[in-house]
Amino acid sequence: MKLEPIRNDRDHRRALRQIEKLWGARRGSPEAKTLEILVTLVDAYEAQHHAIDRPDPVEAIRFRMEQEGLTRSDLEKLIGSRARVSEILNRRRPLTVAMIRRLRDALGISADVLIGREPSAA
Repeated sequence: MKLEPIRNDRDHRRALRQIEKLWGARRGSPEAKTLEILVTLVDAYEAQHHAIDRPDPVEAIRFRMEQEGLTRSDLEKLIGSRARVSEILNRRRPLTVAMIRRLRDALGISADVLIGREPSAA
């Protein structure tokens, strides 16, 4: 099997088919080494061409609330008063480090997600 760079979506699909054929190769075998190289190439291509942005912190909180059947009042013990919860969920106030820690621990939302992204310079 000849290894080639992944330059476009067609090459990407071809590499994925090769990975599928090699999946489960015996550790240390030439096939396993080829598989490892292909996975690395696909990973690099996908990171460059199909990157997924982190979710918005408020949307992540709302999503977890929906998943867990939580209400705004359930968030009061993690965020603060009823007014503070409203400010956070309406994006009028940013999360503090203490809030991020409590939300991470209680809801299992990654701190990286809760920190959010820097606003882009316009």
